[in-house]
This record gives sequence, C-alpha cells and structure tokens, in this order.
Amino acid sequence: MSEPLPFQTKLLSSLAKVFADEKPANESYKYASALLGETFSFQVAYTSDTLLKNMVLKIDSPIAEHATIRSVGLVPSEMPCYSDPDTDVLRTAPGLYPDPLYELEQQSVVSVPGQWRSVWVSIALDKSVPAGVHPVRISFQSADGEQLAKSDVFELTVIPVTLPPQQLIHTEWFHADCIATQYGVEVFSESHWLLLERYADTMARHGMNMILTPLFTPPLDTAIGGERPTVQLVEVAANGSTYSFGYDQLTRWITMCRKLGFKYFEFSHLFTQWGAKCAPKIMGTIDGEERQLFGWETDASSESYLGFLDQFLPSLDRYLKENGLEQQSWFHISDEPALEHMESYRSASEIIYKHLSDYPVMDALSDLDLYKEGLVKRPIPANNHIEPFLEHQVPDLWTYYCCGQHQQVSNRFFNMPSARNRVIGLQLYKFGLQGFLHWGYNFWYSQYSLDQQLDPFRTTDAKLAFPSGDAYLVYPGKEGPIESIRLEVLYEGIQDLRALELLEQKIGKQKTVELMEQDLAEPLTFANYPRGSGEWLLAARERINQALASHFA
Repeated sequence: MSEPLPFQTKLLSSLAKVFADEKPANESYKYASALLGETFSFQVAYTSDTLLKNMVLKIDSPIAEHATIRSVGLVPSEMPCYSDPDTDVLRTAPGLYPDPLYELEQQSVVSVPGQWRSVWVSIALDKSVPAGVHPVRISFQSADGEQLAKSDVFELTVIPVTLPPQQLIHTEWFHADCIATQYGVEVFSESHWLLLERYADTMARHGMNMILTPLFTPPLDTAIGGERPTVQLVEVAANGSTYSFGYDQLTRWITMCRKLGFKYFEFSHLFTQWGAKCAPKIMGTIDGEERQLFGWETDASSESYLGFLDQFLPSLDRYLKENGLEQQSWFHISDEPALEHMESYRSASEIIYKHLSDYPVMDALSDLDLYKEGLVKRPIPANNHIEPFLEHQVPDLWTYYCCGQHQQVSNRFFNMPSARNRVIGLQLYKFGLQGFLHWGYNFWYSQYSLDQQLDPFRTTDAKLAFPSGDAYLVYPGKEGPIESIRLEVLYEGIQDLRALELLEQKIGKQKTVELMEQDLAEPLTFANYPRGSGEWLLAARERINQALASHFA
C-alpha cells in the first residue's frame, strides 16, 4: 500500500464557518453534552495537498446509527452585506461562502489541494440512545478503500433528560409559488403537492410549527402592478356581487400540515403590503370561466372588495370552527405598515375585526404608535425596534428580522458568524416572547418578484437586493429541499430555548437567566450579546445542560 497522503482534520463546533481559502481559526471542539430529543451537530474540517475525489466517510461510534454526515457546500455571494455592516461579520468581500448541506449522494466529499472544506455530522438523540459518554470518530477513505485519515475522537455526553415540547410559535414564510416555478410543475398538481409536503416536513422538523397558508396569492414582495403565480387554496365562484366558496384544497393543505406536526395556520394577508392600499390577487369563476376578480386595480376600501370580504370572512369563520381550527388560526392585514399608512390600515383593520374579532391578528411593524392606536393588536416589531415594545409591556409579543436588521442584532446572513444566528434562542427566552417570524424560508425570486427564474445556487441575494442569506433557508434539490448551515443553527437556538424553559421549571426564571448570563459584562439584550465565534454561547449551553443533569438526577 502506498504511503498515506498528507491529510489534516480538525474538529469544530456547528458555529464555525469553514471557508475554502482560510484555515479555521476556531478552537478545536472535542466534547459536549446534549439532551434526549434534540439534534446535536459538529463539524470535521479537512484539507490535503492532493486532489482527492469521491472520498468515502465512515462513522465509528456506538451511536453511529443515529448519526448522519453531510458535505458542506460552497455557494457564491455577490452581495454579502450592505455598505454599512457592523464589525460582527466574518468578511465583507464577495466570494464563495459555506452554506448548503448536501447528502453524500448529492455531492461527493472532495479535497482540493490547499483548500479547507468540512463535513457536518448530525446526531438525532431519540429516547433509544443510552445516557453516558459516546465517542464519535470520522474516517476518510479514498474511493478505492485506502485509509486517508481519521478525525480526533469527539465525545458526546448524552444526559438522560428529555427536551420539552416547543412552546414558541415559529413561522418562516412558505412560498408555494416558488416551489412550482423552480420545479416547473403546475400549481397544486400532484407533483406540486408532493414537493410541498417535503418542504413543509423539513420546516416542521426544524421547529417551525406555524405555516403561511395562501387563502389567496400572498401579496408579498410583489412590484406594484406586478404579479406572482396564482397559489389560491380557496375556490371562489362569482354571480354578480354574490360569491360562493369552496374549501377542498384548503382542507387538503390543512390535513397535510397537521400530519406533519404543524399546530398553527397563518393565513395570507388580505390587503397589499406596505400600506393596505389594494386588494390581493383573487381569482374566481364567472359562468364557469376563471377570471381575476380583484387585484392592484381594486382599492382596498372599495365597495366591491368590502362586499366580497363581508361574504368571505363569515364563510371562512364557519369553516374554521367546523374543522376545529378556531384556536389554531392567525390572520394578517398588511405587512409592514408605517405611520403614513395609518388611515388605509385603519380602514382595512375595521373590516377584518368586524368578522374576525375572535382570532389573533398580527402584522410586522416597527412603530409603537400603530399599536397604541389599537390598529395592530398583536404587533411583531423587528429585533432592532423591539425595546419600546418591551418597555410598554406589550403582551404576547413576537419579533422578526429581515434585511434591515443588519447592525448589532441577531441575523443569519452568509457573512455573519453562526453564533449571531443561534443567539436569538437565548434572547427569545429571556424576554418571554411568544413567537418569531421571518419572511424567507424559500423565496427564490428576485426582489419584487420581477425575475422568477433564478438559480438559488448561483444568485443568493435576490439579484443584488438582499444580503445573501436573507431570502431563504433551503435550496431546491432534485426531489426536495437541501438544508443549510443557517437552518440547522437556527434550530439549535430553538433547542437552547426549550432547554432553558425546562430548567426554569426547576429553579425559576430569575436563576435560569442568571446562569445563562454568567460571565457577561452586562445583561443580555437584543443588541448586547457576546460577539465572535460562539465560545460563550457553547459554554452557556453546557452550564444549562449540567444544571439540568443535577436537578433531574
């Protein structure tokens, strides 16, 4: 046998990002603990001075059957950030960034001379995994079976304490039209339904328990006068100004989502974005022919649209109650209203509350005055505008972030350290938030949906509109979603939140927060948290785990 090829490996946490052109500066990560019911991940970075293709990876561990390995892929970012990033970023230059997580049959493990790459190891800790310390080691072999290298041993201590069910309501907006476009399938064809289920299943397995449900085509990120493909679950038949409604497709959607574990349905906005000035696109049949009934040309407060809602909303209310959905249904009026939209938003909210006063109605906004006016009863401020809402003690508060939240607060752009993504879980816990929302689970169009034929593996910034990492958490694989580093790390933050909630049951909120904030120079807020590679966050989670182990012993 020939001499082993020079080959280096390094164990890293899930919070490291391995760039091809840079040796990982993170500390080696060789042991950790985890609870039952969570998914634990770490990485093995590697490099060699020889081109090695189609390497074979093996897991040597007594819990190998619970582990999977994926290859961390690289994708381009032409716009990693805006012109004014803060200092808590890994780099600002355009280039290749680690993000997609490929199953090994989707992308083989390759070593390019002089470059660093990594593989992602996930261990699903169900109740069959025995407590105790479990060594895990990854071996790299050539395609013909030659041993190239073995990683150091990673030691995972499984604590016999089960993570409690998630209480946080979490939604990442699900764009059914993007899936149909990307795969070239007809909306709500059997092929589309199969894909919808696969993408929704990935959401549910990563802590998303609410799903954006398109009663009508969601009026989101659409240029004024523009159009997105029709994704409308409610059938409408018009006879003059009288309407009838069918719910067969909506029933199929709800049945699918309930089967996957979704608890809440977030119904699409009933007025256009940024001001509630127009009706969304609504299709219907007139004399058996499908036509557009409402859209950009329809004033939101017009007699025709208000007459439609006066018939539709009571019908929908009956349907939801007949199907036991009245405690699971949430509504939107218009996304991101501002003070200058107060009058149009007020008009829209009146018709909604006229019929839907029994349901929670929520909207993203960042001005407390809209809440004080009583127009938005369940506001969702961005995490960089949340302080006034916290000071005002708004009940059942949510938060969100998107492209605008790029300074000082948690977010998940490609160029940000993963700790900045994961820390949201600790923040949500400390401030007792009810929910978290983000607009981009799988938005694969350009800004305003002007170009609907993008390749998400090549264009990661919605055509120079949003920093890479804002618009989607998953990529379109051949038969379903390809997950990302950012998706996995966000879910780790949700797991942190659940672990904190469990500890609170034993020692109370104050002591739990004190333990979490140990060694911090100042208390954790949405803008103040340890920056950098994430050692503090990993240490905080270890303290939480050890406290749980002692209190549940």
